[in-house]
Amino acid sequence: MKAEKMSRPNEGIKCVVNTCHYYMSGDHCSASQIEVQPKNAGNTQETDCATFIPEGQA
Repeated sequence: MKAEKMSRPNEGIKCVVNTCHYYMSGDHCSASQIEVQPKNAGNTQETDCATFIPEGQA
């Protein structure tokens, strides 16, 4: 999933993954939306941010 990168942080999302294309200083996310998978996850360890793109690969 490729989300639009916003110039301002998406205030509803906190992200500490500073190697992501959408990461903004202060642990903010600049993606217009995110997708978290899989559908039937049973706990936090089973979830994955499908929006993640490594910095420099967008």
